[in-house]
Amino acid sequence: MEKFNTNTAPLVGIVLGSGLGDVYSCIEKADIISYSDIPGFPVSTVAGHAGRFITGTIDDVPVIVMQGRVHYYEGYMMEDVVRPIRFMGQLGIKTLLLTNAAGGIADTLEPGDIMIIRDHISSFVLSPLIGANDDRLGVRFPDMTTVYDKEYIEILEAGLKCQGLPVHKGVYLQTTGPQYETPAEIQMFKMLGADAVGMSTVCEAIAARHMNIKVAGLSTICNKAAGLGKDLTHSDILDMSSHMSDKMIRIIKYFLSEYKRRIMEWM
Repeated sequence: MEKFNTNTAPLVGIVLGSGLGDVYSCIEKADIISYSDIPGFPVSTVAGHAGRFITGTIDDVPVIVMQGRVHYYEGYMMEDVVRPIRFMGQLGIKTLLLTNAAGGIADTLEPGDIMIIRDHISSFVLSPLIGANDDRLGVRFPDMTTVYDKEYIEILEAGLKCQGLPVHKGVYLQTTGPQYETPAEIQMFKMLGADAVGMSTVCEAIAARHMNIKVAGLSTICNKAAGLGKDLTHSDILDMSSHMSDKMIRIIKYFLSEYKRRIMEWM
């Protein structure tokens, strides 16, 4: 912990999805620590995930950024997958902004779009809350009626409009991976109401809400989901996500500027 820049405790945690590592470049007064330097901490093993925390400020907002996450498919227990979220919560974050690379299911989504997550489907992965509850973190049966904060959704929508980008809001569904979904599975997910699919984010959002941390979510649509477009490769998805980093930086900076204006002034 002494390696972190802790002059100001972080208020906002940001998780950068596959290929979005360049977003860290807008952090001022950056201090970096690798997950591998934290005893007992899970380590990222996937290309496109650097596996380190960065603390500092963006537009004077104290942040802690995860440059890469860990996934259930890497062989970790679900409690380890969300350990970084718990860690940031214990550092004092009040808000968590989750980003990911996703496959588009909805007909209105095209590669290159950004989707604001308004809700999610968690039924295809284990809950990170299974097991004995730690009452210091949250209640045994947390309400998930509103996982993604409505005011934050409004801010993200305004940010997309401000940047001249199309506004898409939808439901994100997490699978375990690591295999991509089959066309039949995608059709099932579509019937269930999913607009985008990926292998992360939902379990992290649940862990955050359990700790009463407000959540916002963004999906970079890097491909059409299986059966709706071309064959899927991880390298193509990373390329598209990296291509979208500039868009994501602008939206994140807008979100934090509004966070500073609307929320921090009342703290």
